[in-house]
Amino acid sequence: MEKLVNRKDKIFIAGHKGMAGSAIMRSFFRSGYFQPSCGGSLLTASRDELDLLDESKVNKWFKKNTPDVVIIAAAKVGGIFANSQYPFEFISENLRIQQNIIENAWKNGTKRLLFLGSSCIYPKFSKQPINENYLLTGVLETTNESYAIAKIAGIKLCEALRKQYGFDAISIMPTNLYGPGDNYHYQNSHVFASFVRRFLEAKENDLEQVICWGTGSPYREFLHVDDLGDACIFLLENWDPNNTIDIKNSKEKSSSIINVGSGKDLTIKTLAEKIAKEVGYKGEIYWDAEKADGTPRKKLDISKLKSLGWEPSITLEDGIKRTVEEYKKLHSK
Repeated sequence: MEKLVNRKDKIFIAGHKGMAGSAIMRSFFRSGYFQPSCGGSLLTASRDELDLLDESKVNKWFKKNTPDVVIIAAAKVGGIFANSQYPFEFISENLRIQQNIIENAWKNGTKRLLFLGSSCIYPKFSKQPINENYLLTGVLETTNESYAIAKIAGIKLCEALRKQYGFDAISIMPTNLYGPGDNYHYQNSHVFASFVRRFLEAKENDLEQVICWGTGSPYREFLHVDDLGDACIFLLENWDPNNTIDIKNSKEKSSSIINVGSGKDLTIKTLAEKIAKEVGYKGEIYWDAEKADGTPRKKLDISKLKSLGWEPSITLEDGIKRTVEEYKKLHSK
């Protein structure tokens, strides 16, 4: 069967220097893309080269470069603290980035677009595991509501263009990501990166205690970002939301969103213990219950993805080991 995306295409990765974008780029190279003999090419643009918040500049860039395939991995992201402190920036900047790229891709002849959403789009108290059809069936988690609303708007923009104009836009909902390129900022990082930094620093400084936010009781699912990259290539090449098999397996007539995860979850407390053990930290882990826990559980239903023939390959244990070693190398320079 002919691939929906191939090595002859001009492919634009928006946000190629970010955690997800760089992983997707690595996966393309591993899959044999962007070789001189193939005829295709990789298109990227740094923030200095292209301000994605500026519609006129994005419009000019698309008219000049006319990419065949567009991947939107560019976004303003952060953990609970960042989301709660900067709600305006999280909704405003993400809405503008999405609108500018999606609309200009459609107007300038892009044949296929992949929009990276987030598992936080689903209701706070969703039935577990979370199926794609649970979108907009309940209230959101307040600590990242602005980010989630922006992502939902991006999904709906893609769906509207598909329905009204036949634009081939698909949306992927990754679970919590970790791995190369993660943000290890002391306050603005996500939980996985935060734990790696905190426990390594505690070990290096012989600290007797590490304070972690919340109770440690919420369950979370984690996916190594290189697995996400591979999933993106697989879905770009093979997934057609309009084919008869996908429609038959969906409760909706056609669904252009799909979950990407590991299919396994664990408590935040267990994650902390695993990372502490990997780095060799033997002190006390204290849970500050006055801090927000966030959504009690967030495990994605990945049966749709598995039915297409793709599953992740990096285990959590191997992923923790890799991430700890990568952080050590990064901060030993």
